Amino acid sequence: MKKSLFALSLLSLCGSVYASELVDTARVISSTPVYERVNEPRRECWNENVQSAPKERSIGGAVLGGIAGGILGNQVGGGNGQTVATAAGAIAGAVVGDRIANPDQPARTEQGQRCRDVDNYRDVIKGYTVTYRYNGQEATTTLPYQPGSTIKVGISVIEDQTRSGRNQGGQYNDRHYRQGERN
Repeated sequence: MKKSLFALSLLSLCGSVYASELVDTARVISSTPVYERVNEPRRECWNENVQSAPKERSIGGAVLGGIAGGILGNQVGGGNGQTVATAAGAIAGAVVGDRIANPDQPARTEQGQRCRDVDNYRDVIKGYTVTYRYNGQEATTTLPYQPGSTIKVGISVIEDQTRSGRNQGGQYNDRHYRQGERN
């Protein structure tokens, strides 16, 4: 208390002094972290086997094979036997032409990479709610850092409008002030 009175009397002697020039120490009663939930999404990727789609079959080989087989079958026999041979040649030629144009291929397996975005929330300390005691009074503030057992407080003087003779609008209250007679 004596320190405070000394600081205030020093301030009145010095006249106009910046508030940052008068500093005192207050005892910290509690300091509680203030958390903020932050999302830092991350990308997870992995490799997996993917079967490739089989190639589309072409009908060109079957058509050409059928025509060639029909022509060759038509060269064999005579009468009804020739008709049967032509049909059999066309069918056999279509099968052979299809296999030549579209050979059997086993299903292919390829490595493929798949990815997805995953939310990754974490709590980050945004600041500290600090309760301190100064001159028997408790006060609370928020600081961007965790204080120790004490914090520095700034001391400033606030003009008492009721004692200066002026009201809140800046006008003088009684007739002595209005006439320029000040105590």
